[in-house]
Amino acid sequence: MLAGVVDRTWSWRRHVGIALFLLALASLLVGFARPSMTMLADREEATVVLVIDVSGSMQAEDVEPTRLEAAQGVVRDFLQDLPERFQVGVVAFSETAEVAAPATEDRQLAIDAIDYLYPQRGTAIGDGIARGVEVAREAEQGTTGRERPAAILMLSDGSQTEGVLLPMQGAARAKSFKIPIYTVALGTPEGVVEFNRFGGTRIIPVPPDKATLRQIAAVTGGKFYEAESAGDLRDAYESMGTLVSKVERKQEVTFAFLAGGLVLLLAASAVAVITFPRLP
Repeated sequence: MLAGVVDRTWSWRRHVGIALFLLALASLLVGFARPSMTMLADREEATVVLVIDVSGSMQAEDVEPTRLEAAQGVVRDFLQDLPERFQVGVVAFSETAEVAAPATEDRQLAIDAIDYLYPQRGTAIGDGIARGVEVAREAEQGTTGRERPAAILMLSDGSQTEGVLLPMQGAARAKSFKIPIYTVALGTPEGVVEFNRFGGTRIIPVPPDKATLRQIAAVTGGKFYEAESAGDLRDAYESMGTLVSKVERKQEVTFAFLAGGLVLLLAASAVAVITFPRLP
């Protein structure tokens, strides 16, 4: 009976040794083929254009203290966290779209532009996107032979009411230049603004147009976010910052497979030494 138990133990060990040897051989063969895999790496250069809605609805207080003030605070922090070699431009849109700051590596210039934004009238989403594309294209043309990818980060809290271009026309222009648009719908469905006219107060509902912003992101290859609070807005910009600052690159992993194969060979050798009896 003891001899039978010993024989079964040795048989099990022999199988383990053979399995380890075969795994080692497979790993070494894969390593010699010089495999590679796609991994996320830090992007060295890029242009980020902030396209921000400054229509009158940005005075709504459903996002404390107001939608615009919450956006200004979050965007300031976002700019500080971007890689130093990223260029940042700022476009503000209401009934028209204006460049508040051209694409630059000067963070203070961009922050000052954000601080000077104030609510106006009208919402020209399509024109805002088109102007953002222009800023991104100008930054790309200013480089000397280097590839500088661009992305638009667009924040809006309402539907289009003004402008020459429709939202999807602006999105089509961004898509033609392969510029993804990451959109944020700021505000709650219950958001309102109060206007005092002729001695009376008029309350106007200002819910964000989530459907349009979601479609803009989908068409251009970006991503859509909802933000009903300052915390949601901060999370959205942190996520967007990660997306625009990372790039997928193929990286060779030959060493990992060769090292793994050698380790498995050593393990197989150790099992063989233990399993097979020594000669007398």
